Amino acid sequence: MMLNIAKKLFGTENDRKLKKLQPIVDKINALEPDFVSLTDEQLKAKTVEFRTRFDGGESLDDMLPEAFATVREAAKRTLGQRHYDVQLIGGITLHRGEIAEMRTGEGKTLVSTLAAYLNGLTGRGVHIVTVNDYLAKRDSEWMGQIYNFLGLTVDCINNHDPYGNQRKAAYACDITYGTNNEYGFDYLRDNMKYSLEEMSQRGHVYTIIDEIDSILIDEARTPLIISGPTDDKSDFYQRINTIIPDITEDGYDVDEKARTATFNEKGNEQIEAILRGLGMLEGESLYDVENVTVVHHINQALKAHKLFVQDKDYIVKDGEVVLIDEFTGRMMDGRRLSEGLHQAIEAKEGVEIKPENQTLASITLQNYFRLYEKLSGMTGTAETEASEFFDIYKLEVLVIPTNRPIQRIDDQDEIYRTEREKFNIIIDEIIECKKKGQPVLVGTVSIEKSEALARILVERNIEHKVLNARFHEEEAAIVALAGVPGAVTIATNMAGRGTDIQLGGNFEMRVEQEIPETATEAEREAQTARIKAEIAVLREEALNAGGLYVLGTERHESRRIDNQLRGRTGRQGDPGRSKFYLSTEDDLMRIFGGDRLKAMMSKLGWEEGENLTNRFMTKAVERAQVRVETRNFDIRKNLLKYDDVMNDQRKTIFDQRMEFMTDDDVSDVIEDFRHQLCEELIEKHVPKKAYAEQWDIKGLEARTGELLRMSVPFDEWAAEEGIADEEMRERLIKSSDLMFAELTKNIPEDAMHRVEKDILLQVIDLNWREHLQQLDALKSVIGMRAYGQRDPLNEYKSEAFTLFDNLLTDLREGVTKAMTNVLMQEMERQAQAQAPAPSTASSTGSSATRRSSARSPMDMVTAAAAAAPAVGSGTGTLPEGALDGISRNAPCPCGSGLKVKQCHGKVGGTQSF
Repeated sequence: MMLNIAKKLFGTENDRKLKKLQPIVDKINALEPDFVSLTDEQLKAKTVEFRTRFDGGESLDDMLPEAFATVREAAKRTLGQRHYDVQLIGGITLHRGEIAEMRTGEGKTLVSTLAAYLNGLTGRGVHIVTVNDYLAKRDSEWMGQIYNFLGLTVDCINNHDPYGNQRKAAYACDITYGTNNEYGFDYLRDNMKYSLEEMSQRGHVYTIIDEIDSILIDEARTPLIISGPTDDKSDFYQRINTIIPDITEDGYDVDEKARTATFNEKGNEQIEAILRGLGMLEGESLYDVENVTVVHHINQALKAHKLFVQDKDYIVKDGEVVLIDEFTGRMMDGRRLSEGLHQAIEAKEGVEIKPENQTLASITLQNYFRLYEKLSGMTGTAETEASEFFDIYKLEVLVIPTNRPIQRIDDQDEIYRTEREKFNIIIDEIIECKKKGQPVLVGTVSIEKSEALARILVERNIEHKVLNARFHEEEAAIVALAGVPGAVTIATNMAGRGTDIQLGGNFEMRVEQEIPETATEAEREAQTARIKAEIAVLREEALNAGGLYVLGTERHESRRIDNQLRGRTGRQGDPGRSKFYLSTEDDLMRIFGGDRLKAMMSKLGWEEGENLTNRFMTKAVERAQVRVETRNFDIRKNLLKYDDVMNDQRKTIFDQRMEFMTDDDVSDVIEDFRHQLCEELIEKHVPKKAYAEQWDIKGLEARTGELLRMSVPFDEWAAEEGIADEEMRERLIKSSDLMFAELTKNIPEDAMHRVEKDILLQVIDLNWREHLQQLDALKSVIGMRAYGQRDPLNEYKSEAFTLFDNLLTDLREGVTKAMTNVLMQEMERQAQAQAPAPSTASSTGSSATRRSSARSPMDMVTAAAAAAPAVGSGTGTLPEGALDGISRNAPCPCGSGLKVKQCHGKVGGTQSF
């Protein structure tokens, strides 16, 4: 009670924030008359003026009122739209790096132009993130009119554009539109390139995310992964798939709340018997280590059959399994489930099974967007997730009031005993609305439910439109007509649709669809006037019928999704109504006690079609939603904790990689790696304070020969009295320096620098990919540590640190070994090229020799990748004593063209120094 009194006296924190922004809005409004009087050229010149002032040291905050006034005037002249005061508040919020919560229909797309223009003045690039390619293209062209008018460059990226120069040009613009996935994947691709010229992005300075809750919360559970195919095992998946139908229902347990499916003891016994019959069981028991892979894929097949439902979690389109985004209802083209789960679903559906993928690079959306110096966003539903936004992204949420008071009526939920009863009532309600000319938007939670409802409407001869992943291409057109009197639209999900439902119809969409590009100016004006008049009449009819009626067929797991559906009606002060119809058989109700409620209703003699309307029941449903939201938040938070461990390592590798790419000369890094490797070899095989007889000289010789291809007289050194590990280390380093000096003396310096850089980057990439695989494998089993009373996260951190330490060691070994191979092969090639040509050789042969000697650095790198055997094995057998008295630097008498020390005079099978 005291809290309510305090709010009334002092206002909420949100109210106080809004009050502080009002003086800035007043400044912008005061400037409007001055900007109205400017000519187009004078208004355009403001951009040059602002940039000059910024370069001179003036801050963006100081220029904000004038810049916003400039954008407002430009929008009036190009789009015929003027920013409302509440939209100015939204622009200020975005510029400050916060989240602007604005109701649907309040013009968030126009709001973004204010902050985008102001931050675009720096020339460092602004990224505007949309939920799909259609909106990225539409908004870049639509809002691009403002930016182009004011002299800023704008472009968009989408899934259909090839990665390359076209994308680089788009990122070079002042403002770039694109989807979250495209930005994230481009970042990963850039960090797999070998030169700065091949990279597309130019940094992460400022981003505005449309539907920020959908992108940073709903999609944050799935990391972005760039992968490459592995071996084809389609027959294996098909055989595994045949096992699941033979398992009885009491052989496995399914937990729909936690989305898990596991075999119990009885199921394991059945699997063991089936595998033995198929000849797929190795060893005596299912639990033998040889059967780990088979058991893993059987578990994945169980999930595919019992947890993943066609037309809800995925659809089969053109012979492919395409995942459905559970929050937006859209197809996720190109997105595949990992660890063989996608292949299990493909086997279940009988479509072509594509090979599993190997992770080449990955990042979560949380960590990608935390790369930006300034992050902001806008949505209609963020307040319920304000704590998560602050915990993970340090983003504050500001709820911005509507331009006009809301007139929407939100009715209490109605709960029915069965889904059939509920659907009958919904159909009756739709027919009633259609009779009086009221447009209806019917919200469903899955494609399956939307199509079931559509079939009933077809049977009752009720005209309607269906909006789900199957009709993704028609999305904008369907939404644009959803406000026409009597229209019935069934939508799987309404989050981030981008096109407003306007009563009477969407003017812009009708103009685009009905007026041909070939129309003359006079014809265009006449057609435009006709469309405006028709929409005005239709709008009046819809208003008189009560405005748009949003009818929810069941509650979603998240309250935000329900609020997004509700928010489609009552835009800009229009009247509207929303209501949710539930049944005890709905997924959410069933999982959280619907069976008990259904039994109670039966005992109380609930009649057919009778409903339960009770605010306490509505509250109970919302509590169930909060529990699901909390669980999902925990999943995302846990994912982030694990990814933070990898993220620190990823940043280290990517930053180091970028530093190497920008350096012209990395020879000091190569030398440091070689010296550190020498130190590690001595440290491992010649431990400090150990006696000479405890030294592992054989092992040291073997590893030195393998990595440096040198034969070093360690046994002679070890026999010297008083020698210690420090002196052996110094001798080994000196020997390696002498060898590399000899190997590189005939290679041009610039070519050598390029070879060193290419080898360094290639070895980093190879080892990083292997490291990712190790981390994936570790993550899949680390949860078992909990059975030993140990925290899996702490265990993961410790193990990941050890693996990263091993990665650094492998980098040093890999780079040194690859450099040695390249240089020795190049020396061998040069020696062969300099050898006297046979008497039968023609001028063509000498020409070939010249071509051979002009090898590129990348040719040398490729040769090293094959990890050639040691040079100098000779080209035949020499008589005993044939090398007596011959200098080790003289040509070998076998005719190989190599020096004696590189060929038959090589000590111990490797190079000797």
